[in-house]
Amino acid sequence: MAKSSGSLIHGKPYLKATRKGARTYYYFVMGSMRERIKGEPGTAEFDAAYWAIRNGKHIDAKTSWNAAIDRLRNSDKWADFSPRYRKDLEPVLAYIAEKVGQHEVSRLTPADIYAAMDANKHRVRFANYLPVTFALLAAEAIRAGWIKTSPAAGIERLRMPKHKRKAHEPWPDWAVAKFRAESGPLERLIFEVGIGSVQRPADWCALTWADYDGTSLRVVQGKTGKALTLPCTAQLREALDAERAKALALPSVQILRRDGKPLNYRTMAWWMLQERKRLGLEAYDLHALRYRGVMELAWAGCTDDEIAAFSGHETLAMIRKYAGEARQIMRARKAAEKREGR
Repeated sequence: MAKSSGSLIHGKPYLKATRKGARTYYYFVMGSMRERIKGEPGTAEFDAAYWAIRNGKHIDAKTSWNAAIDRLRNSDKWADFSPRYRKDLEPVLAYIAEKVGQHEVSRLTPADIYAAMDANKHRVRFANYLPVTFALLAAEAIRAGWIKTSPAAGIERLRMPKHKRKAHEPWPDWAVAKFRAESGPLERLIFEVGIGSVQRPADWCALTWADYDGTSLRVVQGKTGKALTLPCTAQLREALDAERAKALALPSVQILRRDGKPLNYRTMAWWMLQERKRLGLEAYDLHALRYRGVMELAWAGCTDDEIAAFSGHETLAMIRKYAGEARQIMRARKAAEKREGR
């Protein structure tokens, strides 16, 4: 073993030296981390490599956040996540890999996570995904024995500023009637799929003709993975039948297409925005069609549980919000009829 004056080798903490024959090899050793430093002590190359490792900017360690990301991606847990959830995690994983991917997992503190959240507070949803993602990665690191506790435990989420909170505005009767009367055929089909299926817009584009049997649609929710069989409304059946009569309605063909090409969520949302602008209905967005469907089910006398069986909501909170609004309108109308003696 090579030695220098004092307890430090070449005056550098965590530096260890091993002699093999006539050669001496130098390593940075801290905890479970052991990285070889190439070059000769005292040279600029050696010092740069030493400080790069010490500052956590060296090549990936076996116990780095990049290694934790690899473990997560190859885990059964990742395979069980819905495509929608994995899609939500992807940009956060990319951010973590860029910022601390080569750093030792054990070096991260809750303060570091809070700092990352503050740096992204202009995009609150993304910021709040950081502790969620770090918690998933830390769980893998704990399983591997790299750390004992998660630095993401107990992290408080950011609150959306009041001025940025915007609830989806349910489509009122007059807007529904106007869109049905004046929209183009494709836009009308998208509209009826939204209200009739009571599903999230991202799921509409996944529908194929194999999912429609003439009376019902079969939907697999991207967010929850739930498989639902949903009886179609009369308007939805009419729109689907009209499209099937003129389209290439093979079982594997996507229902929502434009100029022969399948629509993805982004292009569908863009075309629908243009149509809503043309009709003066820009205030009512695609996601609000799902809530309009919830309201129509409530007006029909459905219970919260019956509505959940149709919409696939995992909790009843949002159902109660929009169904409650629908029921208030219905009770008020009945009260008005009684008031006028009808």
